Amino acid sequence: MKTKAVKISEKLSSVQIIVLYYVISVIISTILIMLPITLKECAEISLVDALFTAASAVSVTGLSTIAINEVLSVPGTFIFAFILQFGGIGVMTLGTFVWLLMGKKIGLRERKLIMTDQNQSTLSGLVQLMKQILYLILTIEAIGAVILGLYFLKYFPTWQEAFLQGFFASVSATTNAGFDITGSSLIPFAQDYFVQLINIVLLIIGAIGFPVLIELREFITYKGESKFRFSLFTKITTLTFFALVVLGTMAIALFEYHHFFIGKSWHESFFYALFQSVSTRNGGLATMHVSEFSIPTLIVLCILMFIGASPSSVGGGIRTTTFAIMILSIYTYARGRNTIKIFHREVMQEDVIKSYIVITTAIMICSVSVILLCFIEPTFSLMEIMFEVSSAFGTTGLSMGITADLSTTGKTIIILLMFIGRIGIFSFLFLIRGNPTQEKYHYPQEKIIIG
Repeated sequence: MKTKAVKISEKLSSVQIIVLYYVISVIISTILIMLPITLKECAEISLVDALFTAASAVSVTGLSTIAINEVLSVPGTFIFAFILQFGGIGVMTLGTFVWLLMGKKIGLRERKLIMTDQNQSTLSGLVQLMKQILYLILTIEAIGAVILGLYFLKYFPTWQEAFLQGFFASVSATTNAGFDITGSSLIPFAQDYFVQLINIVLLIIGAIGFPVLIELREFITYKGESKFRFSLFTKITTLTFFALVVLGTMAIALFEYHHFFIGKSWHESFFYALFQSVSTRNGGLATMHVSEFSIPTLIVLCILMFIGASPSSVGGGIRTTTFAIMILSIYTYARGRNTIKIFHREVMQEDVIKSYIVITTAIMICSVSVILLCFIEPTFSLMEIMFEVSSAFGTTGLSMGITADLSTTGKTIIILLMFIGRIGIFSFLFLIRGNPTQEKYHYPQEKIIIG
């Protein structure tokens, strides 16, 4: 039996194995969620809802068909927080840690799996990368839990409840999971800017990308004589990430000035706009009901969620670098140039092609999903469905309140979107494509009219 399993695994590609690992993670998480110890007394959850919640947790989306705070027991809260690590840190990061604890040698095949899971282009230094990611994220989660736990003593009657809330809030924000055990996201803290700032920092740490965090740590501890040089990836990622946050904040503030922000002070309006803009990167937490926003703002949020977080982070979507390369290529072509030059570096043509493949495929997947859901769920408006699809694909978790009322078929479509958003478009394409073949011959090339 073991030999058969080995033979099957040898036939699968690295992407197929990673996807299989995530599928197994969802199945295991579904079982864990349905355990009696996980649920409160008299609480019940159907298989479909457990599967949906597990898929949402493993993909760190945050969409839910159940009220987490009404279903999970205290032990269940810790179990659920552990499930969030599968999607947040990644199955291969946790797997590498377990392998190292067991004294298992990390061979070439395991390194290929790590490379695929973390979207890396080289095999060198992967085990060290996994250790750095694990230690970094767990340390950040611990610090966030202590800060929020101590601060929540003013909100909750016992220190146990305060630290439980602080622990889960820190894990949920750092992994950008979007789940909460308050029962109403961060709406109870809409006027508490300290809680919002801590969550904003944790959300950014989770969504900006592990390579960026590791480079930042190296920069802080760097003691060399020559000037520290950040990679092009870090520069583009950081610039795009914060540009989207700023533009999102400005757009929300503009469109809601005569709508949701009427009668609110400038600092209330600013924090509402800033937090929702940051949350659309992948966070899924909210300080108000997003359904209260106007249509233009909701469309902006859909675009931001579709773009998502950075590569090699806890987030989904097309990713910030993909969006950046698309904008840069349009600007470059409009200027009459053939190559993208930025920060004294030149972007590879292969990366430009990959970016357009990701964007085009993502648009097609989301468009088909919207059409199918409009047909299957006629009681919901187009805006509600577009928002739900964008949130699922971007693994964000924000919702206009229709998730629990979706049919089983509708929930299945959302589950698939969350899954694709988590593994990434290229992993999805590699999953369904055959083995690459080398072209044996070429036909004469001929120009066609474009545009």
